Amino acid sequence: MDNFINDMEREKPVRFTSQQLRIATDNFTNLLGQGGFGAVYKGIFSNGTPVAVKVLHGSSDKRIKEQFMAEVGTIGRIHHINLVRLYGFCFEEHLRALVYEYMGNGSLDKYLFHSDTVVLGFEQLHEIAVGTARGIAYLHEECQQRIVHYDIKPENILLDAKFFPKVADFGLAKLCNRDNTHITMTGGRGTPGYAAPEVWQQFPITHKCDVYSFGMLLFEIIGRRRNLDIKVEDSRDWFPRWVWKKFEPGELGELMVVCGIEEKDKEKAERMVNVAMWCVQYKQEDRPSMSVVVSLRFRSLSLSLSLSLSLKM
Repeated sequence: MDNFINDMEREKPVRFTSQQLRIATDNFTNLLGQGGFGAVYKGIFSNGTPVAVKVLHGSSDKRIKEQFMAEVGTIGRIHHINLVRLYGFCFEEHLRALVYEYMGNGSLDKYLFHSDTVVLGFEQLHEIAVGTARGIAYLHEECQQRIVHYDIKPENILLDAKFFPKVADFGLAKLCNRDNTHITMTGGRGTPGYAAPEVWQQFPITHKCDVYSFGMLLFEIIGRRRNLDIKVEDSRDWFPRWVWKKFEPGELGELMVVCGIEEKDKEKAERMVNVAMWCVQYKQEDRPSMSVVVSLRFRSLSLSLSLSLSLKM
């Protein structure tokens, strides 16, 4: 761990002391959110820069170190406009923390699934989807070492004050050489409902697992609902399968009505459905790369998707 810390200090992130972070966060009083990983607090540095301080907790010191190294060792080495920026870290006996840029509008799930928030127009949601795709494409294809995120979902897409999207939470991320097409897995990764089939089965895993998760994210952007929602009628309980049943015979009109998509946005929505379907192919090799998704910018596609689509099951 000492060697890792020394290596990272030669990279971009700053090493903060626990005292600096206690001052910036007013002794960790402004809680932004929490989960199994720990808690996130808002802070403000003396120069006026707002930050989000992620204090790591875990069932064991080993697990905390693993998450710390995963996040700092990936996002700490790179910079892209669609990836949340890591300013620095603290690694002391009583405080292991990561210091990120503050994203004023929180995570995307708040705007998709909660009716008491600002309603984002479909055009804005489309741009959020495109920006997210750019961030993932950079991780996969433009970094010195490929980075697989493993946990693409609305909760991990953060929005700044202007609703510009940035991919966040690299606690499960993994570096891999480009020569290694398959990744060795230790333990489960990803979130049920977003993780690709191969993550839960005894199949080799590639960066295409992120592509599958992005497809599932697109379905939730289109529907503005969880893909699995037991509160809706049975025919739509698993949204991607219901969309597939409308997509296959070319009956997307009902989809537009159910999802409240206006006529002016219909063409964009149909393109997004096309891309989502392509991304969630059962076989990894049938999914597009994220750079292809970005270059298409969700243009109309002529796809033969029935070969291995996992939604048919």
